[in-house]
Amino acid sequence: MTGRPGSSGRPSRPEGSGGSERADGPGKPASPGRPGGSEGQGRSGAPGTGKARPDGAGGPQGAGRARPDSAGGPQGGGRARSDGSGRPGGPPGAGKARSDGSGRPGGPQGAGKARSDGPARPGAGRPGTPGAGRARPDGAGGPQGGGRARPDGAGGPQGGGRARPDSAGGPQGGGRARSDGSGRPGGPQGAGKARPDGSGRPSGPPGAGRPGRSARPEGAGRSGRPPGQETPRRPRSSPRPEAPQASPGRIRPGAGRGEGQTADPGRTPGRGGRPPRPPMRPPAVLRLGNPGRRINVGLIAMTFVLSVFAGRLVQLQGLDSKVYAAEAAEQRVRGEKLTARRGSITDVNGHELALTLEAREIFVDPSEVAPADRDRVATVLAAELNQPKEQIAAKLGNTTSRYQQVAAAVEPSVAQRIMTQKPKLKGVGSKHRYRRDYPGGDLAGTLLGFVGDDGTGLSGLENTYNGLLAGRDGEQFIETGREGQRIPMTRSTLKTPVEGRDVRLTIERDIQWAAQKAITDQVKATGARTGSAIVIDVPTGQVVAMANAPELDLKNWEKTAPEDWVNRSVTDVFEPGSTNKVITAAAALESGAVRPETVFKVPDNIRCADRVLRDSHPHPVERLTFSGVVATSSNVGTILASQRVGDEKLHAMLERFGFGAKPGTGLLGEEAGLLPEWKKWSGSQRCTIAYGQGVSVTALQTASVYQTIANGGVRVTPQIVAGTTAENRAFVPSPPGKQTRVISERTAREVSGMLEAAVSDEGTGNLAAIDGYRVAGKTGTAMRYDPKCQGYCGYTSTFVGFAPADKPRLVVLAVIQDPHKGYYGGEIAAPVFKKVMTFALKSKKIPPTGTTAASVRIRAGE
Repeated sequence: MTGRPGSSGRPSRPEGSGGSERADGPGKPASPGRPGGSEGQGRSGAPGTGKARPDGAGGPQGAGRARPDSAGGPQGGGRARSDGSGRPGGPPGAGKARSDGSGRPGGPQGAGKARSDGPARPGAGRPGTPGAGRARPDGAGGPQGGGRARPDGAGGPQGGGRARPDSAGGPQGGGRARSDGSGRPGGPQGAGKARPDGSGRPSGPPGAGRPGRSARPEGAGRSGRPPGQETPRRPRSSPRPEAPQASPGRIRPGAGRGEGQTADPGRTPGRGGRPPRPPMRPPAVLRLGNPGRRINVGLIAMTFVLSVFAGRLVQLQGLDSKVYAAEAAEQRVRGEKLTARRGSITDVNGHELALTLEAREIFVDPSEVAPADRDRVATVLAAELNQPKEQIAAKLGNTTSRYQQVAAAVEPSVAQRIMTQKPKLKGVGSKHRYRRDYPGGDLAGTLLGFVGDDGTGLSGLENTYNGLLAGRDGEQFIETGREGQRIPMTRSTLKTPVEGRDVRLTIERDIQWAAQKAITDQVKATGARTGSAIVIDVPTGQVVAMANAPELDLKNWEKTAPEDWVNRSVTDVFEPGSTNKVITAAAALESGAVRPETVFKVPDNIRCADRVLRDSHPHPVERLTFSGVVATSSNVGTILASQRVGDEKLHAMLERFGFGAKPGTGLLGEEAGLLPEWKKWSGSQRCTIAYGQGVSVTALQTASVYQTIANGGVRVTPQIVAGTTAENRAFVPSPPGKQTRVISERTAREVSGMLEAAVSDEGTGNLAAIDGYRVAGKTGTAMRYDPKCQGYCGYTSTFVGFAPADKPRLVVLAVIQDPHKGYYGGEIAAPVFKKVMTFALKSKKIPPTGTTAASVRIRAGE
């Protein structure tokens, strides 16, 4: 075992082991080598192959890898370090030599490595099959296996170690020699490696070199190139199987692997039949950061971020600018509805029956009222608004709501007192509103109707003419802050509201009051269910009064039952009874079948089909003129007259007077009544319809019949609206009612004479007579059909007439449903007629005509 002077060796290792030595001192015992190598191998390969370097160092049997100035160990190359320390070779097996000059003795068969700072070890570098190692230009090589020779390196005697410049081979296997001259002794049979320092390993047993390669010229490097000259390495062929002994190979000029060895002539040079090893990867180098690269990466990142921002800006201010502007305006701009002032409803003389007043809505925001202040707020509001305190407290306790209405419309003075409380009532607010007011209370309540909290008409004329009365609401847009305050100097859009138009009725307030009082008093006096009173102007067909009992109180309509919201004068249908006899009389006179003086023998009953019909009171057979039949309201006499007319003509006359059709006023809920087709009349209906049983009409339809007779046989469509105001507040009158000739003027005059006789002392309507005025009229008493009892239950009492009889101006109708204290029309309804007609004549300043009624013969022979 040889080592570099000053280095200490280690005892040899077991076979096949190799150790490493550090640069700081003595070597360590060799560690076990790699298993699986054959005898004489250093790292791997067949026995006897080593590498010769240019310095010619090589081991005697197994070439170690020698580098310049490295020495090989005697048997197994230890690794030599640059400090000159070496390790003794172990048993056959390669050690490694490091650059500090330390070396390890090679194992008995494995090759050690020698580094450039110590002597080479003898021993095999990389074992191969027996034969020549690779020779370097300096011609160094081992005797059996050529080590790799470098320009200044020496090969081992038997197995050439890899020699680098200034490296020496070991005696048997070349250790790897390094440039500092340190080396490890080669192992006995395995080749060591020599490094450029001249250290080598002693060769191992014979056959440690690599077979099949020719020597390189002396001084050549691993590829046979002279120092400083780069020449391409000759291509190698596929390796052949290992041979048990070394065989000669081709030797390049001046170098070879193992001197005196020749390669197998039939084998391509190679390392023990293995493919060439790839070049060793250079050690990892810690590279410092590149500032330029960091700047470029940063610029790229900044460019990306800025491009994202730029794209977002383009989207916000370019592509989607209108969308975001609209959303911002929606949050900032607040629209407020400007309610239009609703038009008024007046009577024919301009007296307001329904008008609009300014008001204030009181509301609370429960979330702004502190719990400690709720009791005080509820107490103040309850006292000012005349509401239960508990109800207001419940609204204040609803903290999940931001708006609770306390009062829909109060007087502005009341709202001012609430808003000026000291200390201020936080969370309480008011808004400007309008409220509908009805000065007359229940005056014409069902005719006028009412509006809801939102100002929309719900019934009566308020509903029928809602579009005209409501006008058009305006709107104002203002920009507000977070707390709802208006932002000064910002845009404001105002759409001015258009006020509603006024509606002028044909109703006269005073006559309406008189009619309503008279019918209400009589309904209460007789215990009746309902009643209606209508006053119509004869020439024009305009309704002067339309009253119902009970009437709807418009100031408290919420407390009234919905069935009392309707206008019964146009919605309730009933069988007219004897008031319908004037149509039969007109049909008989118009057809020429009878004359006013025509005498009829009238018993008190008559059979019609399967029924026996009777007069209103028993009497013996009477000889009555046709005028007497109408004046005494004989049912039997009317049936006898209708039989002369016929069903078809009677039906046609009923239609011409407006039965079975709506009167045409356009009032809400107006009914047409019921008029069966004459072909469908039953045997009894042919008789009962003549005196007003079996057909159904409304109060307004009945009044229209008498207006037609009073107007000389010309029917005028009833009117309830005299006109409206235009947008410039100018009055625009309604067109006059449609006029229709129903009967001739002569017939109308003859029928009027019969009706005047009915109000005489001998007629049934003498209680309707008015002092100083000639009055014509007819009573009516009909059995009342009641859906509740599904049959006829109770009576309908009616009186309708006009005055003055010789020059009619007004028609008055009074109808009372289901009276319980009497039921004849002459007793129940006639007094109402008298009161209303008397008041109306005086109110309209209609004087008496001063004429005397013509004498009418009631019975024959008088």
